[in-house]
Amino acid sequence: MDFVLCFFAVLFGLCLGSFANVCIYRIPHNKSIVHPPSSCPDCGHKIRFYDNIPVISYLFLMGRCRQCKAFISWRYPLVEILMALLSLALFIRFGFQLQTISWILFAGTLLILSFIDLDHKILPDVLTLPGIAVGWLVSFLPGGISWTDSLIGLVAGGGSLYLVATVYARITGREGLGGGDIKLLAMIGAWMGWQSLPLIVLMSSLSGAIIGSVFILVGGKGARTQIPFGPFLSLGALSYLFFGQQISLWYFDLFL
Repeated sequence: MDFVLCFFAVLFGLCLGSFANVCIYRIPHNKSIVHPPSSCPDCGHKIRFYDNIPVISYLFLMGRCRQCKAFISWRYPLVEILMALLSLALFIRFGFQLQTISWILFAGTLLILSFIDLDHKILPDVLTLPGIAVGWLVSFLPGGISWTDSLIGLVAGGGSLYLVATVYARITGREGLGGGDIKLLAMIGAWMGWQSLPLIVLMSSLSGAIIGSVFILVGGKGARTQIPFGPFLSLGALSYLFFGQQISLWYFDLFL
């Protein structure tokens, strides 16, 4: 992969990361993601285009609003950098093709959902439901999974978590998984096919259990603090996207 394509991949990812920040901030508050233009959350000053260049503007302004000098969260450049790295990695992994663009959009959606879930403990339908439909439609593109694998994946993904959530609620009398998690796994199944789901759920559950254990050991809060599962599902999906074949081979060699 030559320098020009790498540069394009990073630039494309940075622009998507900037848009992702808009979605992360506005969607939970039911605000439009296209209007009005971006503004400082403290003073309301409209952000000029030269102050809205991904990462560069943040560094140039030293993380402050040009108008009121209020601090701007470090998470804005973090999201942009993460999206740029994902874009570059996906271009390297899959090459310059239409399917790669779709995977970048999928990864960006997972990133947006993860940060919204961390902040608000919700996975908005406005992202997951269209994500399910788009995932199934993308299966008709050449080079991807079949539409039948996608359809089975969305049914199996949503259905399996719905069953787990129902059984857990019946046994414990409280909700363990929200409807957003169910729709997110249905979306992942639609994009990645039913074959990916066992490993994705396994990796998500293991990583969630590790983080929960850390909460218990460090602060004793694990039993009382609600830990969103969406970021772990997203992490599992992205791990499978990049390393699914290697993980599968390692798993079967280890246990079979």
